[in-house]
Amino acid sequence: MSIPAPPAGTRGMVLGEATVELLAPCCRMVQLLDAPQDVPFFGKLLQREIIYRLLQGTQGDRLRSVATLADQNHRTAKAVNWLRENYEKTVNVDDLASMTGMSRSTLHHHFRSLTAMSPLQFQKQLRLHAARQKMLTWELDAASAAFEVGYESPSQFNREYKRFFGQPPMRDIHALRASG
Repeated sequence: MSIPAPPAGTRGMVLGEATVELLAPCCRMVQLLDAPQDVPFFGKLLQREIIYRLLQGTQGDRLRSVATLADQNHRTAKAVNWLRENYEKTVNVDDLASMTGMSRSTLHHHFRSLTAMSPLQFQKQLRLHAARQKMLTWELDAASAAFEVGYESPSQFNREYKRFFGQPPMRDIHALRASG
């Protein structure tokens, strides 16, 4: 069976309507947090159901394209996964391309097609979201959160955070806490 690639010019990320059939196993997955002893048994089953529901949804073709081993998107997904697991590390795009078996330009092309960002932009967003989460949950100050996620300069972190979230880190965190 040939898996069709997403149409040319489609965006790297998309939004879609969540169905009841998809939300039900997601809710059950969250409920497993109250019963950690059940995770080894039900966790994998629920993951499989969620994946099945996603593949049956409107973006199923796109997801199948990413998951297909013979496809360039699979190799790009390896880079995405590596960045998610190692966002705090310094990234050498040539090493990332080598790890995926692609040239630097091919990786950039496919990465942008899949995520609508370059690998470095993607890493920056991962770092900023992780820092925000750490400030909210661990009550870290901005400089500590910046270092935790791999920034070497707190002032650079503050500039990028403000540009991305619209206000300086601690003002944003205070606003989030006040609204929650």
